[in-house]
This record gives sequence, structure tokens and C-alpha cells, in this order.
Amino acid sequence: MIASRRFRALLALIAVVVESAAAPDWADILNEARGQTVYWNAWGGDARVNRHIAWAAAAAQQAFGIEVRHVKLADTADAVSRVLAEKSAGRTSGGSVDLLWVNGENFAAMKQHGLLYGPFVHLLPNHHWLDTNNLPLLSDFTVPADGLEAPWSVAQLVLLFDRDRLTTPPRTPDALLAWARAHPGRFAYPRPPDFLGTTFLKQLLLQLTTNHPALGSPATAAEFQRWTTPLWQYLDALHPHVWRQARAFPGGGPALVRLLADAEVDLTLAFSPEAAASGILSGQLPGTARTTGFEGGSIGNVSFLAIPFNSRSRSGALVLANFLLSPVAQARKQDPSEMGARTVLAVERLDPADRDLFERLPRHEASPSPGDLGPLLPEPHPYWMDRLEQEWERRYGGR
Repeated sequence: MIASRRFRALLALIAVVVESAAAPDWADILNEARGQTVYWNAWGGDARVNRHIAWAAAAAQQAFGIEVRHVKLADTADAVSRVLAEKSAGRTSGGSVDLLWVNGENFAAMKQHGLLYGPFVHLLPNHHWLDTNNLPLLSDFTVPADGLEAPWSVAQLVLLFDRDRLTTPPRTPDALLAWARAHPGRFAYPRPPDFLGTTFLKQLLLQLTTNHPALGSPATAAEFQRWTTPLWQYLDALHPHVWRQARAFPGGGPALVRLLADAEVDLTLAFSPEAAASGILSGQLPGTARTTGFEGGSIGNVSFLAIPFNSRSRSGALVLANFLLSPVAQARKQDPSEMGARTVLAVERLDPADRDLFERLPRHEASPSPGDLGPLLPEPHPYWMDRLEQEWERRYGGR
């Protein structure tokens, strides 16, 4: 037994040595990145996100001599399709996408089709500070990340409401249905496949099936029907009592914020616990806006950054990804006045000066306490996202 342990330790040591020998030197990567132009493809539907990316671009230019161009996407799948088309055409270098803000569904597709560069996360000096012990950073929608994408921030589905019009928001599916019946038209969720709308469907599915293990893998048609029947029955009951009786649906998160600000609804959804605080600070929401979590927890989602296999400016993309993982960039992103997005770093392990960046962040009165949010629930397998959107469209999309 002792000999076996020694042998495994020797293999592990050899693996480390081989990896170190094969890994490019970070100083060489920095030198190669200088002067490169990085086309960062990222969703462009939120002014705060766009502003933060513009800040990061200016910082990267100043610190590393990298020009960052934000390619604003309406749908991440558009960039994935472009990379796939380039691979099909034999374009193995000089690709149009250098860095991509990717979600689990598209990451799974890129991994399946061999569209990703890497693994590369171990090359980033700041990866040592990732909080892999407490946050789900090693997989994406149940698919192992395998170092092919770098964590960027953590989000969590929350309820967004106005406390002047709603003092005790419903935090379970049954309570939400009862409240909606008593307050017709005062709750809204976005139309899938908007990310927030689809996440609401997954949240209901998790709660109505008590987070059944079957959701962690693809399913047969019969299994899909079995496990989603309670969800469709629930939506059939809920829809007559939501905004516009479900004859129309808001387009996404920014539209939900406007509905709440205009007092068209009293309760809706957001994908950041700091959504109320950020909305108040930006003047988009009244000072009485608040967020709270679902009872028993809600879907947590990690934003990742990936580098396509044929990136034209790979070194520039690596340097930018590492900068976005730095305490400076992560603390700025977590500031409610910036984006209010939770860091992926283990703050308690940072150097005192870096830890102070987070400890000095202001806590807004609209920010929920950790006890209000509950635990992060894992995303179902990507299969469920596709099939839920298809079935939702078949049932309700023609209205």
C-alpha cells in the first residue's frame, strides 16, 4: 500500500514537472500580447455591462498595450456559429473571435465540436485565487470546465420587488401562484429563450421536482415529459394572472427593470442579488426597490470566458482574461455602482491590500443579506435548457 502511494505521488510529481515544462512563460505571453487587438465577443444588452467592459478595455490598453474591441452580441450563439463555420471552412488561425463571454449551453456545444483553445486557466497567474472550494467553478451546467474557460463572476436568480407596494414577497412556487391570483397582472417574467426567462423555467423545474437527480443529465422524451409535466401545469395556472395575462412577455432584464420602475408590476426577476442596489444607484429604480432569494435557494450561475481554438490574438486574450481575474477588476465588478456581480475569488486568501479592495466596497441598504438568498442551486444539464425553450415556445409562443 505504501509503495502504491509512493508510485502515485511520483506520477503526480512527473505530471507537474511535465506541465511546467510545457507551459509557456507568462513573461513571453505578456510580450507577445503587447500591440495585439482582442475582439471580445460579449452580450451587449445591458448598459452597465457595456460600461464595465469599456473600463476593462481602457485599463488593458494602458497596462498591457492591448487594444480591446467589444463585439456586442444579441445572442452568444451567433459567435459560436461563426467559430463553427470558420472551423468547417478550415480556418484554423486568424479567427474572428478572440475572447468570448460564454454560457453553459454554448460552452457545451463548443466543447463538443472542438472549438475551444486550452486548457488555459492554469496559465493565468490569478487563477491561484479562485474560490474553487465554495463556488461551482469547475463545471458549467454540469459539464466539466476542464480549464477550457476562466470564471468571471457569479450570479444568482433573485426576486426583484418594490417594498412600498409589496412588503412580503412570495418565495416559493405555491406562494407565487397564490400571490399572482390575488394580484393579477403584477408579476412578469421574460419570454424564453431570454436567459432570465429560461432560468425562471429551470428554477421552477428544480423546485417542483425537488431538484431531482434526473435533471443532471440528458433525458429521453418520456423522461422529459414525466419530469416537466408539473412545470407546464404550474405555468398553465400562473399565466392568466401574470402581466398582460401572458399574451405578451417582456424582452429581458432591462425591460423588467422598466416595468418595476414604472409601477406596471410589483414583482419580477433579476440575475444579481445587487440588482436593486445597482438600479437605485444608476437611477433606473426607486429607492424602495429590493431583492430577495427563493426559499431553499435559487439557481446560481458562473459567467465564464473562453478562447476559441483559432483566436487571432491568443496571447492578448490570455492577458485580458488574467486581468479580469485580478482583485482590482473583480472588486470593481462587484461594486454595486458598477455591476454588483459577485467575485469568483477567495477574498480571504488575498493579500491584505487586495482584500481591502473588497472590504471597502460600500454595502447598499437594498443589498440582501446572505441569509436572504439561500444556497446556490446547480444548473440542470444543457439538454434541459434547449428542450424547455422548445416546449415553452410550442405551448405558449404563438400567443
